[in-house]
Amino acid sequence: MYGDPATIRRILTELGDTWAVVGLSGNQDRAAYGVARVLQRFGKRVVPVHPKAETVHGEQGYASLAEIPFKVDVVDVFVNSALAGRIADEAVAVGADAVWFQLDVVDDAAFARTREAGLEMVMDRCPAIEIPAL
Repeated sequence: MYGDPATIRRILTELGDTWAVVGLSGNQDRAAYGVARVLQRFGKRVVPVHPKAETVHGEQGYASLAEIPFKVDVVDVFVNSALAGRIADEAVAVGADAVWFQLDVVDDAAFARTREAGLEMVMDRCPAIEIPAL
């Protein structure tokens, strides 16, 4: 349910190439750093979203989704499950097409709200694992 193969494929290949990665900072020891690099290798534009608003992998960072001055296609969420629902709601508010909750990030209510709003959603999966398999 959370990682329907057709939805995964659609998000990774059809919904657009601009990914806001929430939780991405310049810390190379964090999973978000490596996942963002993989997404870039597969042609995605990665936009860091972190309170520090750091530039990462050559892309300007923003403190929140609302501060990004252009359309974001997919919001990739690297925060704990307790905070993830708020990010999903922000993704809906900014007009994203999809939300992707990373491994171990699960919020059933946020999943339902996001889908009801018409966005695609994947939960408890990693795009860096999924995209090379396409």
